[in-house]
Amino acid sequence: MTRSGVVCTPLRSEWAALYGAVSAPVIRTARGPRHRYSGAGAGPVAVAGVAGALTARLRPGDLVVADELRSSTSEFPSSAAVLLHGELLRLGLPAHLGPVFSADRVVTGRARTELADSGALAVDTESAFLAADAPGGQAVALRAIVDTPDAPLVHPGTAWRGVRALRSLRAAGPALDRWAAATGEREVVLAGPRSFCAGVERAIEIVERTLRRFGAPVYVRRQIVHNSHVVDELSEHGAVFVDELDQVPEGGVVVLAAHGVAPAVRRQAEARALRVVDGTCPLVSKVHAEVRTFAAAGNTVFLIGHSEHEEVVGTRGEAPAEVIVVADPDEAARVHPPDPDRVAYVMQTTLATAEAEATAAVLRQRFPELHAPRKDDICYATTNRQHAVREVARQTDLVLVLGSRNSSNSLRLAEVAAAEGVRAHLVEDAGEVELGWLAGTRRIGVTAGASAPPHLVDDLVRALSGLGTVQVRRTTVTEENVRFNLPREVS
Repeated sequence: MTRSGVVCTPLRSEWAALYGAVSAPVIRTARGPRHRYSGAGAGPVAVAGVAGALTARLRPGDLVVADELRSSTSEFPSSAAVLLHGELLRLGLPAHLGPVFSADRVVTGRARTELADSGALAVDTESAFLAADAPGGQAVALRAIVDTPDAPLVHPGTAWRGVRALRSLRAAGPALDRWAAATGEREVVLAGPRSFCAGVERAIEIVERTLRRFGAPVYVRRQIVHNSHVVDELSEHGAVFVDELDQVPEGGVVVLAAHGVAPAVRRQAEARALRVVDGTCPLVSKVHAEVRTFAAAGNTVFLIGHSEHEEVVGTRGEAPAEVIVVADPDEAARVHPPDPDRVAYVMQTTLATAEAEATAAVLRQRFPELHAPRKDDICYATTNRQHAVREVARQTDLVLVLGSRNSSNSLRLAEVAAAEGVRAHLVEDAGEVELGWLAGTRRIGVTAGASAPPHLVDDLVRALSGLGTVQVRRTTVTEENVRFNLPREVS
């Protein structure tokens, strides 16, 4: 069994700063690279102390969490660094994440400049050496800045800066406590399917191909898919995300997002002579076509979904006078169409299956002549991921869902898991996982919404492995092999 984490402080002043602020074991190891601590290799280790900044953007009292621990002879990854860093930010502390270099003596002058050029944020004389005694990846280092490039260690203000750094170190005590409580062996159960669906892969590929064909900038109306990581990565390659088409220069190239748009948006694009590449998911296009068909036949169309969601806004735009948005069974029980005998329903594709069916059941009971879609509107990927997370929730103590908060399908995954009686949290990435959730938790389920990149799952598993040995198991309810064709503009 992995031992609970211990905190090492090289200097007496560092130990004193954490005394009483940390309930986890705090060990003084002494200054320099030759000193170790008892129990080497038995479990995770946190090194806490002061350091010198290598970049001018760090100020005295800032905290640095090392995502990599370097020395002249070795480099160690710090897998759980992102978790500790996130905890410090939630405490409101000025925390930075990046490499820390450990030297065998105090570094000044030219040598310090060379370290800065390597990308390291700070330098100390112990962290990497103590990390060598921890199991692979299970060391974290937290350093409070004393001196900076424009305020060197030998300086009249050093004493004041030292006090400020030690105060910051003490303020970080609760985060170190939560790190220690979260350490230990655990099992991670991965839900399958998870992460990108065929519609999201198609939408991202459309933007990438449009950039290659037409060159930057390529404008994208709204988020191409509801995930900040996807948006940030495409932005780095030249995609410009706008809220409305009047922000696109006349004649520009614009990609319509996967959630679909109302016909009025397409007319606006035509009026502005924009070159349009349609990224609408084919499953969303199907729902648009259903609305047009039902409305043309003289039906009032109940659109089961959330009124503010972009997909619902676009779908409703197909026939605004004939569409009534119905959010839940309560609204379904109150709705009054002009002609109860000429009604139909469609669904937002990213709803929870049980939620949508409960609403549809009320409508069917109230309106015997209700027309339904020939095939289910709920996206196959949404359904599959909900089945998978439900199965994982039954096997675990905690479920973590990776996805953005404006992602409907990701929100539904967290709700489906919670409905099974397990603690469930939606997080943007590993940095949003709170260490307090992990204390005493030995089986964690992990999934990702259909718009969340697969690497976020890998990053999270790696971060958890920094707290102790992790056994990974997969639970797959079905395999997906769906592929959608690309629009002719980029095919």
